Amino acid sequence: MTGFLDRAKEQARQGLEAGKQKVDEVQQQRAGNDLLKKLGAAYFAERRGSGSPETTQDALNALEAHVNAHGDAFLHG
Repeated sequence: MTGFLDRAKEQARQGLEAGKQKVDEVQQQRAGNDLLKKLGAAYFAERRGSGSPETTQDALNALEAHVNAHGDAFLHG
């Protein structure tokens, strides 16, 4: 009986770990999408004359930092 319980606990642990990983992936994807949206808005504002190149560059830098830390999978989905 102990072997069965140990296996069940291990399967539960693996399931929790997989769930946490998926939640992290979704959060990273949302953050990347938000940064991409901010970059687009900054660029649009700059082109219309109400934004600045610095704001656009800051948004680009934030997006690049996110891609370097978490990859660019959110761009392909």
